Amino acid sequence: MQSKLIASLLAAGLAATAFAAPESFELDPTHTYPTFEISHLGYSTMRGSFNDTTGKLTLDRAAKTGSLSAVVQIASLTTGFGKRDDHLKSKDFFNLAQFPTAEIKADKFTFEGDNPVKAEGTLTLLGVTKPITLAINQMKCEVRGMDHVYVCGGEVSTTIKRSDWGMKTFLPFIGDDVKIAVEVEADKK
Repeated sequence: MQSKLIASLLAAGLAATAFAAPESFELDPTHTYPTFEISHLGYSTMRGSFNDTTGKLTLDRAAKTGSLSAVVQIASLTTGFGKRDDHLKSKDFFNLAQFPTAEIKADKFTFEGDNPVKAEGTLTLLGVTKPITLAINQMKCEVRGMDHVYVCGGEVSTTIKRSDWGMKTFLPFIGDDVKIAVEVEADKK
């Protein structure tokens, strides 16, 4: 009986310490990629992705706080059609030559239980920094079975107006509203 009591107290203590301090994660670039969609002349929805994103995530579940910083390499943009990709990387849109990255920073997190559901911060694109709100969906944190690494993952999404960042080429024919979704996995460090 005494050994069961000691085991229960140890387990409770370990569970409490798991959430007692901030946890630091690095975004896994092989499982983190922003995608976007935008109206194309009102006929269809054009989609694309960025395949090179790095960053850090910090979560403190006890204090219900967090922070996120991510850097997206504009050169990694792909829509599945090379000529369109080249045009999107030109001065008309992302201006890769002058602005090779986009940056996301967030430090105001809203939690439901132990998981964040919203983050407020900024997006820097084309040298312009504006506030954004990120919805955090399907957040899950646990030890990944195949390699025993503690991982947090989910989907982050938002909608922005590209014109707010100075990207106005072909408005209103090419839509102003851009839906962004980012599949994220981050490994604990």
